[in-house]
Amino acid sequence: MNTSAFIRRYRQTKIVATLGPSSSTPGMIATLFTSGVDVFRLNFSHGSHENHGACVKALRDVERETGRPVAILADLQGPKLRLGTFAAGPVALEAGQTFRLDLSKEPGDTTRVGMPHPEIFAVLEPEAELLLDDGKVRLRVTACGPGFAETVVVSGMRLSDRKGVNVPGVVLPLSPLTAKDRADLAFALDQGVDWVALSFVQRPEDVAEARKLIGGRAALLSKLEKPQAIQHLERIVELSDGVMVARGDLGVEMPPEDVPLIQKRIVREARLAGKPVIVATQMLESMISAPAPTRAEASDVATAVFDGADAVMLSAETASGVYPVEAVSIMDRIARRVEQDPLYRTMMDAKHPDLEHTTADAITAAARQVAETVQAAAIATYTTSGSTTLRASRERPAVPILCLTSNVAASRRLVLAYGVHSVLTEDVQNFSDMVQKAVSLAYAHGLAQAGQRLVITAGVPFGMPGSTNVLRIAWVERPGGQVPIETRATHAPTQATVRAAADAAAVAGTD
Repeated sequence: MNTSAFIRRYRQTKIVATLGPSSSTPGMIATLFTSGVDVFRLNFSHGSHENHGACVKALRDVERETGRPVAILADLQGPKLRLGTFAAGPVALEAGQTFRLDLSKEPGDTTRVGMPHPEIFAVLEPEAELLLDDGKVRLRVTACGPGFAETVVVSGMRLSDRKGVNVPGVVLPLSPLTAKDRADLAFALDQGVDWVALSFVQRPEDVAEARKLIGGRAALLSKLEKPQAIQHLERIVELSDGVMVARGDLGVEMPPEDVPLIQKRIVREARLAGKPVIVATQMLESMISAPAPTRAEASDVATAVFDGADAVMLSAETASGVYPVEAVSIMDRIARRVEQDPLYRTMMDAKHPDLEHTTADAITAAARQVAETVQAAAIATYTTSGSTTLRASRERPAVPILCLTSNVAASRRLVLAYGVHSVLTEDVQNFSDMVQKAVSLAYAHGLAQAGQRLVITAGVPFGMPGSTNVLRIAWVERPGGQVPIETRATHAPTQATVRAAADAAAVAGTD
């Protein structure tokens, strides 16, 4: 049964959930969607193409059944730097002992182990630090050359096969796209994913390389997990369609006390640029095996919401955890509770980005202010490229943003953006038709009730990206009639219409 008229999120912050063994059946995917997941993440570090393809099919089935756009994020693995193996299993290390790393394929022992990554040896210098096994073992380089490094164990007592290697403070001469990533990317694009997450971003050039390969077939999200990327943050955000604060890897290569500050900086930079930003990693990690989060985890999620992030993400909690639905439900409850707090609105209103001297920015900022002044139920945007809607999202309005678009790809991608409720609709014929559709669909999707007002923005002439130049206020009524076919709701209310055309209108030339 189609239930699109009732699927509305009562929060502005979105939820991203990772699919995996605990959550990849069609029934569980549908349950997660109705429980509150907005964007589904496919982690290409795990699973086969066959598994991921089945998940995409199940997600598109949910989309058809509910009539609601579903966003799919393909997360590429990126280069994995790992040690070799040990001849007799895990080895015990002692602080102060010497330990050699080299290119030999011979199994290691307590004195040495192979590290099959010549690119690491090429950039090492004496006194450089190596972090093994997510920082559980720390080594300091005393001498190095092509193909080897002599080190001293600084901390750590145990090391086993194929543990990860991090080299903080060094830009490694590596592309973020391995042969596996390129094959995964080609598969994901053929499957029609909406977002591609790029791992191991170090430089703006890494983003440009991925964007060229994607060729506009999906939006590009850069994962900020390397300290080197933070040095180029503004440029990386500019080149990306969105970013992710990957706190787990950031916390390995930089002091943990720096990570919260970096998180706030990334969220702020992304919002200034009008790009969606996800806060990820270990948000409700205890729920992998427990039915409720710790108070610290609940506070962590709340902090990301207070920061103004577009989305918060669940990883193993939903991919392999015992309580995937409960994790989504609790994250939903936390976000809703924070957004109801008066302090939250005060913080959002205190952080409005500086406007560019354009008609589009002026109209969008005015729409938020007008919506607050007249206590409108929602802001409606009509967009083809998504730029009008993203501008509205950047303003962090207190009311939902109804995104009307005839572009299927845009309707799905914009699901990630703060406050956006995407609706796929037919092209409008004129401005009056657009206002009629906006009011009708706002009512049908439960965003506005009879007697409330709707603030509408668009670009005229239609179909010109970046040309937001119209603001109108419309009243909502329910005189009778049928719901437009594009809502595809079997239980939708009767069609809302526009009374008196508008209370106010502002029309200017395109930018």
